[in-house]
Amino acid sequence: MLYWAEGAKSRNVIKLVNSDPNMVRIFRRFLVEALDTSLEQIRFSINVYTGNGLSVGEIEDHWLNVLALPRSCARKHVLNHMPTSSSGRAKNKLPYGVCSVVVHSTWMVQHIYGAIQEYAGFDEPARLD
Repeated sequence: MLYWAEGAKSRNVIKLVNSDPNMVRIFRRFLVEALDTSLEQIRFSINVYTGNGLSVGEIEDHWLNVLALPRSCARKHVLNHMPTSSSGRAKNKLPYGVCSVVVHSTWMVQHIYGAIQEYAGFDEPARLD
């Protein structure tokens, strides 16, 4: 249900993007325990504002710890600079940015879509093609 509400919908990629460490952690747990995903299949990247007092390395280490993943799972991160129009109003609101957790697997995506339909009690065959 977390993926249904928060996940990016695709035919062959499972992707959840969130700033809440607990949501990201439970999604990783779901991938490993319910879908038997190996850690090597999970990829993550971060989107973070610079100038918040933390280095990119510290932020990456934070998400590696949250996800309990090896560094080899990290992909290229997106670094944003504070836009001048914001005048710094949102400073430090999300010091660790947002984390994208991704697994490439058509089978897993279709399995999730089927489970959602089963739990919710509706039939949408187009999602299962």
